[in-house]
Amino acid sequence: MTSRSIAMGLLCLIVMSLLAGCAAGPNQFKDSPDDNGSVAGFWLGLWHGAVLPITLLISLFSDSVNIYAVHNSGGWYNFGFLLGAAIVWGGGGAASRE
Repeated sequence: MTSRSIAMGLLCLIVMSLLAGCAAGPNQFKDSPDDNGSVAGFWLGLWHGAVLPITLLISLFSDSVNIYAVHNSGGWYNFGFLLGAAIVWGGGGAASRE
């Protein structure tokens, strides 16, 4: 092995370790009600995804606004969130026009 291949191997290991540290963990509040006693489902996820651009801008300047509800129902909320965000951002349909 050359010193260059060892350096590349170490660089890859460091990059993979950094990326693994950014991976999402489990949601401890899944299926647990919030302060109002409600759990966000598909329809609220769809709404949160649709208003994502506006909420993102507001959340940069306010600590009381979040773009994602942690007290959610899990997969259905996530699906609604992604679907709502895809509807607002175009969903990749613009690329198929050409």
